[in-house]
Amino acid sequence: MILKQIPEDFIVKEIPGFEEMNGSYSIFLLKKTNYTTEKAIQTICDSLHIDRKRVGYAGIKDKKAITSQYISIYKIKKEKVRALALKDIELEHVSNSKKPISLGNLEGNSFGIIIRDLDKNAKINTNKKIKNYFDEQRFSKNNVEIGRAILKKDFKKAVDLVLEKKGDYEEKVHAFLDNHPNNYIGALRKVPHKILLLFVHSYQSHIFNKTIKKINSQKNIKIPLVGFGTEYKDDNVRRIIKEILKKDNISERDFVISSMPDLSCEGEERDFYVEPKDLMVSKLEKDDLNKGKYKVRISFSLSKGAYATNVVKHFFNRNI
Repeated sequence: MILKQIPEDFIVKEIPGFEEMNGSYSIFLLKKTNYTTEKAIQTICDSLHIDRKRVGYAGIKDKKAITSQYISIYKIKKEKVRALALKDIELEHVSNSKKPISLGNLEGNSFGIIIRDLDKNAKINTNKKIKNYFDEQRFSKNNVEIGRAILKKDFKKAVDLVLEKKGDYEEKVHAFLDNHPNNYIGALRKVPHKILLLFVHSYQSHIFNKTIKKINSQKNIKIPLVGFGTEYKDDNVRRIIKEILKKDNISERDFVISSMPDLSCEGEERDFYVEPKDLMVSKLEKDDLNKGKYKVRISFSLSKGAYATNVVKHFFNRNI
């Protein structure tokens, strides 16, 4: 099984959740190919010569894919945006709003996926319950480790791990440290805020995955994404999460980050199971990219925060 052999094999369309009204924020539909969301946003900001903080989005989309999502830009003329000519990035003005688009401002996502390199008798199991795991895109290189270091207030280690990622912001972090040695909080501030939040969220996601792996439930119960305000409704869930946190020498109160308060996380809840809606599965057909193999087309929609790759892996009995 090959997933995302080419970007055209993985089509993502965001289902919006923002209110359309007159306001200072211009809403654009961003279509990108083979870009991370943050890299695409930074490319747009550089081309418009505007501060990164003026642009908001609701969710991070896959890189090796063709994705469509909504972004907001504060006080920008739509004609200026229309004049941009960027490779593999398209922007269409759709409305205005009084508020910026921010993380979570979406209903969900719809997917059109081609699975390749299948045998002629490949079986697709769509009838079982699917645990709502976070998939590998959430974690990337060092994401969990950076989040853990931030929670432990070991900001030097967090910076060292960020630089190992060799991300789009590495030069800015290095340049800051050259002029401000040992100011590791300042160095972290050179990383886009949504990416810093992603590091902490990745650690939360890591705890969530380890928790639901140890639980069997026939009901779609709620499981905490642990934070400083987490209240446990189930003693077994509480015991499992507490044991995982103890091994990392972390407590719920560590999610209060006083020196970087905008990264503090109160916590929330997430469904134990994910349920694909509007599922359609095609018949097997010959794979034009892999000789002697077959492909199948699958489409469905998911609520926000759920991972299509996780769903596909379960369809084909692949371990997460």
